[in-house]
Amino acid sequence: MREPPADPTGPVRKPDQPLVRPKDAATLVLYRRTGGAVEVLMGERHAKHRFMPNRYVFPGGRVDRADWHVRAGAELHPAVSDRLSQSCPPKRARALALAAIRETFEETGLLLGTEDPKPGQRTPPSWQPFFAKGMAPALDCLDYVARAVTPPYRPMRFNARFFMADASLASGEIKGSGELLDLRWVPIAEARELPIPRITGLVLGHVDDVLNGTGTVDRGRPVHLYDYLHGRHRQVHE
Repeated sequence: MREPPADPTGPVRKPDQPLVRPKDAATLVLYRRTGGAVEVLMGERHAKHRFMPNRYVFPGGRVDRADWHVRAGAELHPAVSDRLSQSCPPKRARALALAAIRETFEETGLLLGTEDPKPGQRTPPSWQPFFAKGMAPALDCLDYVARAVTPPYRPMRFNARFFMADASLASGEIKGSGELLDLRWVPIAEARELPIPRITGLVLGHVDDVLNGTGTVDRGRPVHLYDYLHGRHRQVHE
């Protein structure tokens, strides 16, 4: 796998600032095949963002309280659920997957959903625009790619899970909310040349590896974990 670019200089936690506990977050890599090449959907974070401004990333964000309770039209594939549960309880794993789908819908307009099992039932406000489309989130569309924990020397930290899904399973038209600018499909080779965070480059490499050859996705394969331990960045398998 090609080594991604180094992270640009980012903010560092000041000595008088307390250590920040990482917040749960979820990211979704939507991919499609065009003329034999794999393209991914990316957008540029606004310059006013505190975290990774002006960097091209995949849609995603923090887990919302409602993500813990919302109904789904289809649950996670057992192998994906098992791998997520290596690092958190099953309910949190499910909430992370739901957050990835919700954030993607909010930021891109694309919806990974299936028939709502209980149409008309009360829905949390943050999910109402999604369910208004007549569908419920389809968690079985997701594969789990990687997890990354922001180093403790940063003033903002996330425990982020990276998912991937075939864009042919999504409905709707790309329509940005302003969270991500310049939303577009980018071939993986070109995406690596954009101003991206290092973790984004690493995940691009994993997606490329997973889809290489036959394109068959092995949902039981090991997941890559990126964290910071004893003063060093490390990469291990969960």
